[in-house]
Formats: sequence, C-alpha cells, structure tokens
Amino acid sequence: MRKELLMPMPSWWGHVNKRLFNPRAIASGKWPVLTHIGRTSGAAYRTPLDAHPVESGYLFVLVYGSGSDWVRNVLAADGARLRVDGREVELAAPRLVGKEEAFQALSDEVARPPRMLRITEFLRMDLVAG
Repeated sequence: MRKELLMPMPSWWGHVNKRLFNPRAIASGKWPVLTHIGRTSGAAYRTPLDAHPVESGYLFVLVYGSGSDWVRNVLAADGARLRVDGREVELAAPRLVGKEEAFQALSDEVARPPRMLRITEFLRMDLVAG
C-alpha cells in the first residue's frame, strides 16, 4: 500500500496548505508556530499548527500523518521551538503517540479530531525547563 493512502488527509492538500495558507497563518500571528530545522538542508522552517497544552508539554494532531516533513524534521532534531500566546518555548523529546494516549492527555475542552479524518497518530513533546 502506498504511503499517501495511509495519511489522514491527502498529500496534495498538504502542499496547498504549505504554499498558500501557511504563510498567511504565520503572518496573522493568530496561530501557534513551530520552528524546526530541516533534516538535510539545515534550514529553519516555520509551520503553523494547533498546539494543545498537556502536562509538561504540548500535543500536536498529525493531520497529514507522521510522514510529514515537519514531523520528520522534529524527530530527527529531537526538538523544536514553539511560538504560542506571544512567547517562545523550547520543546524536546518528541515522540509519536497513539489516539488513546493523546486523548487521555488532552483536556476535556479540546475537541477531538472528527473520525472521518482517520487520525491515529499524534506528536507529543516536553517543555525544556529553563
């Protein structure tokens, strides 16, 4: 089975988001923005995401699956920086977690992804003390 078929959202939509919507979301300042380092380029990239606070860190819903460039970059670098609520935080120890663990970590006020999106993977990272 091809990897694209395993993603919750089609990869072509991710490319549209990356080129069209992400720059606007970053410029608006309304979204949390994750800064991560490219695995091969070493370049810094910024990706607007839903960042959900959980005990000692943040949880990210992997709408495009764990094969997304930003997820692979974060895992390879073992961390990233997150701009959220007007401040920057350092995140480390990235790990993929399943739906059950993710839903237990999220507060009851956070809406769960719709089942039709078939999201089963989440990324959890810890806040770096400092």
